[in-house]
Amino acid sequence: MGKKHKSISYAKWGYIFILPFFLVYFVCTLIPLFSTFLYSFFDYYTTQSFQTVGPNFVGFDNYIALFTPDSTGAIDLLNYTGNTLLMWVMGAVPQVLFALILALIFTGIRLRIKGQAFFKTVIYMPNLIMASAFSMLFFTLFSPVGPVNQIIEMFGGEAFRFFSDIWATRSIIAFINFLMWFGNTTILLMAGIMGIDQSLFEASSIDGATSAQTFFKITLPLLVPIIVYVLVTALIGGLQMYDVPQIMTNGKGGVDGTAKTLVMQLNNYIGGVTKNYGKAGALSAYIFIITGAMSILVFKITGNNSGKKSKKGGK
Repeated sequence: MGKKHKSISYAKWGYIFILPFFLVYFVCTLIPLFSTFLYSFFDYYTTQSFQTVGPNFVGFDNYIALFTPDSTGAIDLLNYTGNTLLMWVMGAVPQVLFALILALIFTGIRLRIKGQAFFKTVIYMPNLIMASAFSMLFFTLFSPVGPVNQIIEMFGGEAFRFFSDIWATRSIIAFINFLMWFGNTTILLMAGIMGIDQSLFEASSIDGATSAQTFFKITLPLLVPIIVYVLVTALIGGLQMYDVPQIMTNGKGGVDGTAKTLVMQLNNYIGGVTKNYGKAGALSAYIFIITGAMSILVFKITGNNSGKKSKKGGK
């Protein structure tokens, strides 16, 4: 009788290879996530004399404190939420539109642009520069004695204090975020367009469809999943906006805090000598809930319900 050969369990080795990822994810992500949520229900902070108070269970007191109006009747948390979303929209909407136009140009069969590798590299390069470096560059450009004001004065105008103006500060921050990320968005949209079956474009060309008809009837509907992915990831990054406004406003949030973001406020709780882990946990949970709610809203607005439609069609 011949020797029996043991079969190799590929499933077992697959689990072994992915085990390190889950261990690292559990230790470095899940445990801190649950700890942050747990701390939000406790009064837990350090004083200026480095004495630790707590943790003492206080229930929803930290959440109530976040939504408590100040002496003027304003709720700072809602103002910071509005600032964050507004600057994200100002940067993300032009970013996606501009990236979509570039993606269509570079993938267009009729245009056949030469040197695409060079242009793709140039477009993506801003994404490789650190946000702090970008912020310092623009802070210098738009400072009262910077090159922009020197050019204005050269043509007979008066120097403009950009960072003393609410909308100028917000616009500069939004433009930096746009400039940093439109290259990455362009590459993703180009990959999505190139993943569409080319025979569809050839058929539309044979049938005499115009470029606009091809875009709205073929390209855009099939590109929706990629656009949703881009919007959701941009939303997550936008709600975590910190480094650019922190540097541009010297950590003060601009005029009357109109450029202060949620994560800048979060850093105030844990970044100084006095650390309030309870309020920081409550604010982190709030950001998590807002991110989830906005992501669901993006799915609803874009109508990305292909799975549901296919199930209904199969009945």
